[in-house]
Amino acid sequence: MITLALDSSSKTVGIALLEDDETLVESFFNLGVNSSILLLPAIRDVFQKAGMDAEHVDLWACTTGPGSFTGLRIGLGTLKGLALATGRPIAGVSTLEALAFNGIHSSRVICPMMDAQRNQVYTALYTAESDFSLRRIGEERLADLEAFLPRITEKALFLGDGALKYQQRIVECLPDRACFAAPHLHAVRACAVGLLGRESHRRGEILDLLTFTPRYLRLSEAEVKRLQQDQQG
Repeated sequence: MITLALDSSSKTVGIALLEDDETLVESFFNLGVNSSILLLPAIRDVFQKAGMDAEHVDLWACTTGPGSFTGLRIGLGTLKGLALATGRPIAGVSTLEALAFNGIHSSRVICPMMDAQRNQVYTALYTAESDFSLRRIGEERLADLEAFLPRITEKALFLGDGALKYQQRIVECLPDRACFAAPHLHAVRACAVGLLGRESHRRGEILDLLTFTPRYLRLSEAEVKRLQQDQQG
């Protein structure tokens, strides 16, 4: 199976082309004001390096949130267009699950943390199963750091930009239970999105192109303002 995987949930966009479990090409570029213009050429460049094109793809996979509002919209919109053009399905992958996959070999509880600003993180807890799959414990959430950390009662592996930003506070709260992933494991890899997307596809979990929207876990500033206006009105 040929899978084109995309992660646009952060400032760095990742694109990977996989054949079954093997990553053929993986590339990255920084998310900026021209990302919507640059994304398709970047995808074409990945295909060119592998000697393929969009018609070779059996499955599209992308992160569905949480993460950058703009990045997720651009990424999902781009893959929706490619999926409609090729008639191939899209598998959605939680950004937190893709990040947690970096700790798949850990015997500890895996705690991915994405910085959400305002002393908050997007987070969830996972365990790695014997078949190298992930099992989520509870729900993904937008959490206040001080309220969330005391709930972790087992030894945990922390990873992600939120874990790095709040490392000192995590250690202070969980001095005997916290450890941190190696530096190269704190960002989502597009190849992990591809592997997880393929497993979702095997379970029959594909996105409805007409109705699906990213899972932000937080209202946008525009939505907050509208809500405030409605409450005042």
